[in-house]
Amino acid sequence: MSSFGQVFRVTTYGESHCKSVGCIVEGVPPGLSLTEEDIQPQLTRRRPGQSKLSTPRNEKDRVEIQSGTEFGRTLGTPIGMLVKNEDQRPHDYGDMDDFPRPSHADFTYIEKYGIKASSGGGRSSARETIGRVAAGAIADKFLQQACGVEIVAFVSQIGSVRMNRDPFDPKFLQLLNTITREQVDATGPIRCPDASVAGAMVEEIERHRGDKDSIGGVVTCVVRNVPTGLGEPCFDKLEAKLAHAMLSIPASKGFEIGSGFAGVALPGSKHNDPFFFDEDSNRLRTRTNNSGGVQGGISNGEHIYFSVPFKSAATISQAQATATYAGADGVLAAKGRHDPSVTPRATPIVEAMTALVLADAFLLQKAREAARAIVS
Repeated sequence: MSSFGQVFRVTTYGESHCKSVGCIVEGVPPGLSLTEEDIQPQLTRRRPGQSKLSTPRNEKDRVEIQSGTEFGRTLGTPIGMLVKNEDQRPHDYGDMDDFPRPSHADFTYIEKYGIKASSGGGRSSARETIGRVAAGAIADKFLQQACGVEIVAFVSQIGSVRMNRDPFDPKFLQLLNTITREQVDATGPIRCPDASVAGAMVEEIERHRGDKDSIGGVVTCVVRNVPTGLGEPCFDKLEAKLAHAMLSIPASKGFEIGSGFAGVALPGSKHNDPFFFDEDSNRLRTRTNNSGGVQGGISNGEHIYFSVPFKSAATISQAQATATYAGADGVLAAKGRHDPSVTPRATPIVEAMTALVLADAFLLQKAREAARAIVS
């Protein structure tokens, strides 16, 4: 489906090389200050052609708000936004008429629909995420205004080159306490806040680009100032919704929250997060945060942090032995302009999907609190 969320709900549209891509966002509270200037920075961080580490496709990705606002304020009605595709080259994809690209969605789309977009990845293309990022920018602003939520994603691994993200290391946990988007962007297009490995990550991407190949990586995200009580047991637990959101991003291949896989090696006596009363915040908190800010599927007020792996981009210019749709052996060397690593450009997409999940969960919880106040 092309819609996500219950109360704060986004529906995206568009394919890789159609006239425009965009979204409709429902459930945005009325009266929120909102213009294109609030949305554009995140789209600019996501757009192609930022550096030699990404595809050279030259799209400005300028967003236009079509509905749902007046005089810079939201009306409470659906917000329509579009971004025009300007640098289309559908002729680059002529060979795709005969060959399904290995590990791409060409074959599965044909099997599902009996037809697919003739150029690029169609709906499976990362161009679809423009609508998500635009909607996520609205959700992000709403959450900042409503409760001071801060969402920061960064690259923590490219190929085998990784920064420290040991969930039990105080240095990593301190980084989660303080990292900002400005600090992430200050590291350049690689978006890794650890200067000791950022250069090696760049070299890893450049090496694979020179080989007409691609390489994967990991994006880590932290969310601070999360209200308690967000998440809907049993099937819509907060971490389940976050996992759903992250695994819906093109090229994502996993989700790990809190101590994740490393936590299985610790006994409960050491993995549990003991409570204490924090006089500064006047509430219960936990001394450790192996749970990653979620317990029983509900936010506990601690930082939410998680990591998402992104596979090596499927479309590469290197010749690959494969088969045609008709079943004949052949060789495919894809044309077009493609990312040697999608990971750095995925950071604002991860932030956007996180914001969409939390905005939806926040509004659901506020509705419950209002209903409880009526009957109590």
